[in-house]
Amino acid sequence: MPTARRVTAIRAPLAARVSVPGSKSVANRVLVCAALADGVSTITNVPDGDDTQAMIGCLTALGPEPRVDGDRVVLHGAEPPWAAGERHLFAGLAGTTSRFVTALAALGSAPITIDGHPPLRARPFGPLHEALTDLGVAVTPGERFGNLPATVTGPPTSGRVAVRGDVSSQYVTAMMLIGPYLPGGLELTLTTPLVSRPYVDLTASVMGWFGVDGIDVGETSITVGSGNYTPAEVAVEPDASSSSYPLALAAVCGGSVAVDGLGRDALQGDARFADVLARMGCTVEWSDHDVTVVGTNELRGIDLDMADISDLVPTMAVVAAFASSPTRIRGVGFIRAKESDRLGDLTVELRRAGIDVDETEDGLLIRPSRERLRPARLGTHHDHRLAMAFGVLGSAVGGIEVDDPDVVSKSWPGFWAMLEALAA
Repeated sequence: MPTARRVTAIRAPLAARVSVPGSKSVANRVLVCAALADGVSTITNVPDGDDTQAMIGCLTALGPEPRVDGDRVVLHGAEPPWAAGERHLFAGLAGTTSRFVTALAALGSAPITIDGHPPLRARPFGPLHEALTDLGVAVTPGERFGNLPATVTGPPTSGRVAVRGDVSSQYVTAMMLIGPYLPGGLELTLTTPLVSRPYVDLTASVMGWFGVDGIDVGETSITVGSGNYTPAEVAVEPDASSSSYPLALAAVCGGSVAVDGLGRDALQGDARFADVLARMGCTVEWSDHDVTVVGTNELRGIDLDMADISDLVPTMAVVAAFASSPTRIRGVGFIRAKESDRLGDLTVELRRAGIDVDETEDGLLIRPSRERLRPARLGTHHDHRLAMAFGVLGSAVGGIEVDDPDVVSKSWPGFWAMLEALAA
């Protein structure tokens, strides 16, 4: 049986200020742009999670050699094509990294194989592989098309392609990031409505930092002009997805929690979680440099479409269990294909702890459960977001144990230390 961690319950209202790691979503986009920029870029506040380290490892294997000094990365990029010679890129469990470097590798002229651990091999890559094939890139599956391992051999011969928008915004972002280097730029048609739109807007913003402007993100199409990235100096803002956990602690344990560095102008869409907590009855204070949530012990349920903030569904489900009325989460059927089935697996585990929750076609229905909550051992299903959401639950409910707790290293290696400090 895998190792489990017993979460220490927080017994008194909080009065805490928390620093979260830099955003892996921002960092991985920045690292790709820097790798393609012809010159030296400097990136600070780079997170130390597994996903970002996987990106740095893949870039090193591909050709550019990032120099890492603590949370600072100096990267001497180079315009494609990459140096000749077959390469092997290993992305571990990192879905974002594997999809971005698959597109990046397609700009080269030598066979480049992308692979990962077994859970990553099981995740879908079909829409991305099909899109690259349509661009003239050869995609050779190691076992079956649409999964890893896969070998890509470029370069692309076209910049016109169609991609589904309702499966994962990572496919769209991967194509956008290489868009300036496609023949004539990128003309991407969205065949279905786009989910997680804030992540696509974030991609456009990051590309702008490296000199690629004029990106048009529409309802049914995205265009990126041909051009080149230029080197830049970038400070990665704190991770908004990670900030949801300490902010949720204020909601379910009472007291106040502030997150440093995530102010009202944060680029990441997941910063909206604080406003969601305000709708549920918390008091929220924004400044230019931080956000503070104050719990009121009077949470109310809401009806919420989370398609644009889908990584926060596990956190939201835990908070909803403490509300005085039901909460319906909608618009997130696509998260069944994340690190875990974030609807089915989450439902099974929350029920173990006494939470009254039903899985729906596109989300969850959570009913008031405070009086039903009980000790339980909860499985993480290789998913860092489930593990950290269960950490929030265990902080409010004694006797919660979390299997495979080290999975949090994917995005926040210091998460459990943060919880212990707050409990103390």
